[in-house]
Amino acid sequence: MFKTGERVQGVSRLILPVDRPGRGSDFFLAGIATPVVHARVATVLTALAPGDVQLLPVNVADSVDNFFILVAVRVVRCVDDEASDEVEYWLPQDGEPEKVGTYRKVSGMRIDPSKVGDAKVFRTWGWSIALIVSEEIKDALERIGATGVSFTEV
Repeated sequence: MFKTGERVQGVSRLILPVDRPGRGSDFFLAGIATPVVHARVATVLTALAPGDVQLLPVNVADSVDNFFILVAVRVVRCVDDEASDEVEYWLPQDGEPEKVGTYRKVSGMRIDPSKVGDAKVFRTWGWSIALIVSEEIKDALERIGATGVSFTEV
């Protein structure tokens, strides 16, 4: 529900039983590609991309800090099939009718920037695992020294 590109409704404050030794990160993934961000990162995102994100408060076990599940509320159809290293689509014979026409595999993803518009934080259509942020967001997160983030140019 956190990767559909839509605002999440009716969710009460969640509790994440995170079991990681040492200092926590400002950004980590919970569940399947569900980003969780520290309040420092949330502040950057709401300042630079308020219409692109929804931040749901979450309690992270054994932490007194404020964390949020980051929901990218935009999905952009921008994967550049030709420029990407490899793409495969789900086909009818794959036996997953609800996935037919979406990406089965994307390697070496490249996007077509002309299709992104003004989006600064978004998921890619058909391949919701990817969370894309603009160069401006990347630079801001690097400036604050956000931990746990890594960037790959697409």
